[in-house]
Amino acid sequence: MGDRSERGPATRRRRTTISGEATGTSARQANGGKPGSRGQGEQDAAGAARKHRGSNDGLKDRLSCHRLQESLLSSESGYSNYRGILNWCVIMLVLSNARLFLENLIKYGILVDPIQVVSLFLKDPYSWPAACLIIVSNVFIMAALYTERRLAVGTISEGTGTFLYCVNLGAILCFPAATVLTVNSMTPVGGVFALGVYTVLLLKLYSYKDVNKWCREIRQAKARTLSRSNSCPSVHKANGNAVHSQETYPGNLTHRDMYYFIFAPTLCYELNFPRSPRIRKRFLLRRLLEMLFLMQLQVGLIQQWMVPTVQNSMKPFQNMELSRMVERLLKLAVPNHLIWLIFFYWFFHSSMNFVAELMQFGDREFYRDWWNSETVPYFWANWNIPVHKWCLRHFYKPMLRRGVNKLAAQVAVFLLSAFFHEYLVSIPLKMFRLWAFMGMMAQVPLALFVARFLRGNYGNAAVWMSLIIGQPIAVLMYVHDYYVLHYGGVSETGTA
Repeated sequence: MGDRSERGPATRRRRTTISGEATGTSARQANGGKPGSRGQGEQDAAGAARKHRGSNDGLKDRLSCHRLQESLLSSESGYSNYRGILNWCVIMLVLSNARLFLENLIKYGILVDPIQVVSLFLKDPYSWPAACLIIVSNVFIMAALYTERRLAVGTISEGTGTFLYCVNLGAILCFPAATVLTVNSMTPVGGVFALGVYTVLLLKLYSYKDVNKWCREIRQAKARTLSRSNSCPSVHKANGNAVHSQETYPGNLTHRDMYYFIFAPTLCYELNFPRSPRIRKRFLLRRLLEMLFLMQLQVGLIQQWMVPTVQNSMKPFQNMELSRMVERLLKLAVPNHLIWLIFFYWFFHSSMNFVAELMQFGDREFYRDWWNSETVPYFWANWNIPVHKWCLRHFYKPMLRRGVNKLAAQVAVFLLSAFFHEYLVSIPLKMFRLWAFMGMMAQVPLALFVARFLRGNYGNAAVWMSLIIGQPIAVLMYVHDYYVLHYGGVSETGTA
């Protein structure tokens, strides 16, 4: 009895507890919960707290709608997503140029003539002086190759080799110029093309000379080291295997290596160029189609848009009518700049990538982001990477090693560039006005001015302005002088 009476209350308490748990469980199941789930009360409390905070935030929003912030177009705001404005600028540019092009068509009709393009290269269909001049360039290539072979085996001294190279490179510079000036059947466009090929050849062979000379110096230094240590030369290894695929001096002095370098899209010679693993046929076809389309587009824009504008600009320049000169200059700036941009993409992207893909040339950095240039030197260092690499490797750094200060070396680079710009324009036109030379040298004070007084977007705007306005000034100067020199005067063919 005592045990029963003591166990009775405990049993009742257990039953009550079990009954309470069952009641709670059934209640949670009725509210959609699962038996044995935990933390539901905390979740309900958190939801209630969030609802309370949301109601408080709503009250605060109704009481205060302002905060400390900058306007979106202010530089302090840090906003940089102007994609919509860029799209608007493109649309406005297309619409404005479409109006000008339509006006041109209404006024002049269709001026595009493919036959006239052929006449720019050939005066006589049976006389091909530019092509013959380019074929003759093989003589200078072979002269450089056999000079290097003689230097490699020690048949001639370094001094004799340097003299032979000076004669060869001087002939590359003077022979085509004399031919263009004396051969009457050479057209200006054919002359520009031939002189451009010879200029590229000159820079390539100079690099070829320098690199092979450096290789001889390294070989002589190694030979002296080995003779002092009385040790045998070791075989260089890569990944545990002897290297056989890498070209070494003087094994690189072959016709195949020379002509690979001549046709490769670079001006700087190396014994072992980076090579792509295969030729991508789709990539090659896209670049080829781009080349063909953009070439036709450039020719059409020049004939339809630029030529009438240039012809109608002669009379104001002859009479020195300042207001009309400025008007013609601004009118020429748009088509000239558009054609220059198309030429940049056609040459530096489509054409050079096509050649590189065909030859499996691996280094495809032909340009960098010159359009973001905030200084003039940055533009000239990034819009034409092959020339920049050559100037840096074979002209600028050697001058610094000889003790020339940086500013003088930079001015010397601009002088060299100015010379070749004038060389490629004046000789084919058979007149010497130095407009291209002065235009390039004007970049030096412009660079100093932009670097000192203009920064950021203002510097970028100054670079773009020099490109858009500077080029048509030189074009009008040369065309005007060419008309006056060859036709005895100018006449206004109409009003554009």
